[in-house]
Amino acid sequence: MKTKRLVIATILGFLSGLVCYGMASSGNENLSIYLAFNIIISRTLIGFAIGISQFKMGHWAIHGIVLGLLFSIPAGLGAMMGPENPEFSKNMMFVATVVMGMIYGLLIELITSVVFKARQ
Repeated sequence: MKTKRLVIATILGFLSGLVCYGMASSGNENLSIYLAFNIIISRTLIGFAIGISQFKMGHWAIHGIVLGLLFSIPAGLGAMMGPENPEFSKNMMFVATVVMGMIYGLLIELITSVVFKARQ
């Protein structure tokens, strides 16, 4: 395992968690501290998983998207348990959470592997 890759990917996951929390809290309703914690930790976990993963998937982009998908499914299921929102149905919250996780996974892998050259 490469320590540089682990640290960079985890920090990028944390930063994407803060971005995700910022987007989630931009609505009219206040988010609970537990939901804020869940959002930030789930995105940090994607970065950590990318940093420690040794799965060879052919290309760095596929690696980031797949891990983003896998680690966003639990957060997506959690998002479905939230209160009903007229702007987003519960199914839409699940899809949005998982798709954004895939995008964050891709971006974390892009910055880690290409920009910082911390490849697997």
